[in-house]
Amino acid sequence: MALDVMIVDDSAAIRKILHRVLVQAEVPLGQVHEACDGKDALEKLKSAKVGLILSDINMPNMDGIELLNRLKTDENFKSVPIVMVTTEGSQAKVLQALELGAAGYVRKPFTAEQIQEKLAGII
Repeated sequence: MALDVMIVDDSAAIRKILHRVLVQAEVPLGQVHEACDGKDALEKLKSAKVGLILSDINMPNMDGIELLNRLKTDENFKSVPIVMVTTEGSQAKVLQALELGAAGYVRKPFTAEQIQEKLAGII
């Protein structure tokens, strides 16, 4: 079954790489939506139904922690798995994301195998 995905990262290059890695990891993709930050993601999620969100933590306007917090308190999105993909070196930020309900995290740089492994138990 095809999975619609939202990729949230302030780097267009990272969004493209993540999309390509999802294909390489043989994730059964449906529509792939992209957002440049948390605010953009919230706006696009008003009209897009997704089954998975991959989000960076450090972004301008609204970071991934705030996005995660908003989605996990929204009845429409609280059951959607959110995986944080980050360069964040601080274990505190990663732990905060997990405490808020993130399904997991992957550190940049990442491989298709790491993404596939992380998503195996989620999708």
